[in-house]
Amino acid sequence: MARSGINKREIDKWAKGLVKETKKSLDREQRRNPLRVSAQIDAITGAVPGGGVTESNGYLARLLLWLDGCAQDNPSGYINVAAFPEELRLEDEDPVILALQLDQHGLVELLRAMGPRTHVRLTDAGRVAARQLKDLQKDRAARIRHTIDALLRWLFDAASDQTPVNPALFLTAPSSYFAGTEISGTDLHQALVYLAEHRLIDHSDTDPATAAITPQGTSCALAGGSVQDHINQPRPATTYNTYLPNAKGVIIGEQQHFTQNNTDGVDPALFIQAAGYIGQVSTILGMPDEDRVELERVAQDLHDEATSDNPEPGRLRQFATQLKTKLLEGTSTMAATQGVQLIEQALAALTQ
Repeated sequence: MARSGINKREIDKWAKGLVKETKKSLDREQRRNPLRVSAQIDAITGAVPGGGVTESNGYLARLLLWLDGCAQDNPSGYINVAAFPEELRLEDEDPVILALQLDQHGLVELLRAMGPRTHVRLTDAGRVAARQLKDLQKDRAARIRHTIDALLRWLFDAASDQTPVNPALFLTAPSSYFAGTEISGTDLHQALVYLAEHRLIDHSDTDPATAAITPQGTSCALAGGSVQDHINQPRPATTYNTYLPNAKGVIIGEQQHFTQNNTDGVDPALFIQAAGYIGQVSTILGMPDEDRVELERVAQDLHDEATSDNPEPGRLRQFATQLKTKLLEGTSTMAATQGVQLIEQALAALTQ
């Protein structure tokens, strides 16, 4: 059953069970087709020193390590990159493009005199980058941060409409590798717990267990920064200053600007956001006119209370709960679901 609150013990239990089942599933697939599974779960890193290799291609970090291994037997010779996708059965990868990408980053030198430009040898920068990738693999904090960020981005891409999905599928994505090595079950477990604790994902104890990105998680993904950047944003403790420029059309009401200071420990921003959102989408919810007018009235009440000098928690809860009930009683649409989620976030903030 889905959890709306945060219970670390329950989340931990859910994540450990999910990782256990994931490992069993992947082990079975690995035995059936070991090379292809390894190829599908490939390397991505944005921290290859000296080369600036980015996440534009998930195979570059692993290819760099592969070349470094080949160079141990042939330090000064050229190595045919075409053997890399052939060995790992990467049917859709062009070895010429892979070689050119590494060449552009200064990590390899192309042999331009013969045929397709797939023969390369590592430059000094390439050897240094390979060594530092190996050192990076030992940085547990960096690996966990990568896992958290990659898992959230994968959830956003896989189901940005908050549809629950099996997180085990993440382990078949290129981003489930860090610095050329696979993300472990322990890493995945910690990432799931962390994201759930910070309300960036919701978890369900279904069979198999599932996770869904929350509106807050979606905002984090769209911001383009890391999860840590999102979580570490400075937030006031007991005093809230809210300024909404050009509020007309953003929240319900006619005022053009709204400024509020209060020290009662109530942050009205989430309630203002929920009221404004419902006011914007009320006409597309498919409700009868009578129900729509009543919905807008309650949204206006919530907005008025949230923008008052000292919002009263009981009234905020009352109006927000009424809105949620009316949305749940109406037609089931994505807009209504989003509204319910915004209201739930606002209500949860009152209990903190």
